[in-house]
Amino acid sequence: MENKKRGAGLILTSLFAALICAGCFIQIPLLGGIPVVIQDMMAFLSGLLLGPLLGSAAVLIFIIIGCLGLPVFTGKAGISVILAGPTGGFIIGYLFAAFIGGLILKFTLPLGKKHGKAKQYIFISIAALLATVTAFTCGLVGFSRVTDKSLLQSLPLVVLPFIPGNIIKLLVCVFLTKKFRPVIHSYLN
Repeated sequence: MENKKRGAGLILTSLFAALICAGCFIQIPLLGGIPVVIQDMMAFLSGLLLGPLLGSAAVLIFIIIGCLGLPVFTGKAGISVILAGPTGGFIIGYLFAAFIGGLILKFTLPLGKKHGKAKQYIFISIAALLATVTAFTCGLVGFSRVTDKSLLQSLPLVVLPFIPGNIIKLLVCVFLTKKFRPVIHSYLN
């Protein structure tokens, strides 16, 4: 039974790593060099659905794949994208976001216990929002570092244009997490 759980964890982690990678190919370019992608939503979902460890592992696999040369960093590849590219902070932020989102749900909505619908929506929304804030904070700092702009100068380029799209992505994350978290965890536990 333990081998089945471990196998399910490996398969789901790999699946989410693939979803994060695929998310870079759906993008809308914006001024400033940072496109709108669904990759961040996939990274958040990995933590929200798989939990902090497996969700972070999925993001780590995505980062390793990109560093090894597959163009999964919004169509680019290589460690230089993380170290010197305007989106490098976001890529690292996905790792922290998946961990934080998953950790919040692990402690606020432990599986195997009954929770009211309102409580579930509230805590899933909080976890998704904090995951988003984490990724954007890392992205803002990374963009500022690479472009030599202050955080205040970077804010209208890195955060403000993405707020409407991220509100939609947050709503989708909450709905999908509410729907699929119990199903996924039935395979993991």
